[in-house]
Amino acid sequence: MKKIGVLTTGGDAPGMNAAIRAVVRTALSYNVEVIGIERGFRGLYEKNFLNLTSRNVSGIINKAGTFLKTMRFPEFKEDRVRKVCYKNLEIEGIEGLVVIGGDGSSKGAYCLSNDFNFPVVVIPASIDNDLFGTDCTVGFDTAVNTAVSAIDNIRDTATSHNRTFVIEVMGREKGNLAIEVAVACGAEIVLVPEIKIPYERVVQLLKEQAEKGKESSIIVLAEGVDSAANLTTFLQKALPDREIRYSVLGYIQRGGTPTYLTRVLATRFGVSAVELLMQGKYPYMVGIKGTEIISIPLKEVASQTKPISDAYLEIINRMAI
Repeated sequence: MKKIGVLTTGGDAPGMNAAIRAVVRTALSYNVEVIGIERGFRGLYEKNFLNLTSRNVSGIINKAGTFLKTMRFPEFKEDRVRKVCYKNLEIEGIEGLVVIGGDGSSKGAYCLSNDFNFPVVVIPASIDNDLFGTDCTVGFDTAVNTAVSAIDNIRDTATSHNRTFVIEVMGREKGNLAIEVAVACGAEIVLVPEIKIPYERVVQLLKEQAEKGKESSIIVLAEGVDSAANLTTFLQKALPDREIRYSVLGYIQRGGTPTYLTRVLATRFGVSAVELLMQGKYPYMVGIKGTEIISIPLKEVASQTKPISDAYLEIINRMAI
């Protein structure tokens, strides 16, 4: 293998730049040329190619986002679009591809590899930590720390005014981020898409907590459940004597300086992804179990769902007393 491509696609995540850096420099150590593909799968479709050198990726390990740019490209689901992408890889002489992205990206990468038997390795990068087979994804640790820092500041106000705060975090389909944030910031209640909890039950829980002397509460809400504004309106009507406010953390969770854990994980994943391509092992996703870097067949990643942690939910319930 003499030339590989690398792209970032889907939602951005802190640490993507660190992963690109590791891919490029590892490939160059094998005397393999690296082509950066700008704007993800759309860039592959439109042939937005950039030759990458060690200097291109200098000084980016501490930068959030992705200098290769990223965007969602739902058209990649179409057979005709993937055929054009494959043809563009052939014309450019790219013999293997590293895809850095989340759940949808891994499914797209699997389709490309499966359709044309093309060497593809995925680096899981997502603030949702929702990819099957890996304990953690690139960017998750940073996103959790960013959200926890914001909620710590909000709790200062909550305790000062005896208020209940509803904090909306990202997570349209998966609640992994919300659960981890709730544990880390000591939230009393967490609401996630995977578990349907009637709002009347939330009211009951708040009443029970008040009876135990708890004067302020933090509710972490994944955006896929509902908006923080809607939940706050419901709770305020049910509990008119309480002060209930809400805050939407939004896109601040995607930015911020990558933590040391994010940088190290991204670097290890980048090295491993290139090594898999050099060994002719594809299609795989790199991942981590405990402290060990592993590889998971991409078919398994694309066809299975990562469950939320029941143990963490139990911890949240126990800590709410």
